Amino acid sequence: MTEFIASRLSSIRIRDLVDILIVAVLVYNLIKILRGTRAEQLSKGIILILVLTQISESLELYTINWILSHLITLGMVAILIVFQPELRRGLEFIGRSSSFRKGMGLGAKRTNALATEITSAVGSLSRQKIGALIVIERQTGLSEIADTGTALDSFISSGLLINIFIPNTPLHDGAVIIRGDRIVAAACFLPLTDNRNLAKDLGTRHRAAIGVSERSDSLSIIVSEETGAISTAENGKISRHIDLTTLEYILDQVYEPKVQPLENLMDKIGGTDHEGKD
Repeated sequence: MTEFIASRLSSIRIRDLVDILIVAVLVYNLIKILRGTRAEQLSKGIILILVLTQISESLELYTINWILSHLITLGMVAILIVFQPELRRGLEFIGRSSSFRKGMGLGAKRTNALATEITSAVGSLSRQKIGALIVIERQTGLSEIADTGTALDSFISSGLLINIFIPNTPLHDGAVIIRGDRIVAAACFLPLTDNRNLAKDLGTRHRAAIGVSERSDSLSIIVSEETGAISTAENGKISRHIDLTTLEYILDQVYEPKVQPLENLMDKIGGTDHEGKD
């Protein structure tokens, strides 16, 4: 037995190990993409059908096997339709992962000024308990979302951001899209997340912030209308009750990453406290 195992192990080549490693990484990332979405339950159903097909073939249950085999054939078309959002999300994830994260090339002085302006605006909105949603574009373009709102193309300033979100003004309802050092548009509509595992107290504003972060590599900043609490969303994950010092640090990392990856920081500061439904 020992000799048999040794002979098998000796036949394994380096390329075989690399092949196994690549498959493992792909499966792991696929599970990460599907986790927490409706596709997770659908995937379990597909796996069950495949298992039943093999069992029916082994037991020579020809009628059941014929039905299940044709169901799988027809199901391939249905999968492309039903899984369309998840497939798009997965392809975008692969595209973002294939490139290195880099800054926006604005220079340290300009970066610090932008982070200060945005942080100042968010701090003021938080103290006044004015709801706000700011989305900062990175590598994935948000032009389609920006087109749903009102074009501004203005330089970033705390005063302008505050005025946009003042209640009962034309642009206060919706999200602000920021690209580089400019406010591209306001009153934009964002896609809501399909994640059903989120806290029940998260309202539409927070779910929209998570939704756009699932479909892009953007950073969303949310101010709660009920409590004034500040949250951020990135890569489909929300971190709640962020203080202004941490927010300014996050913004510095978005514009000019130099200390540590933003994901590491988000893992450290991710909160679980509750806030209002807005």
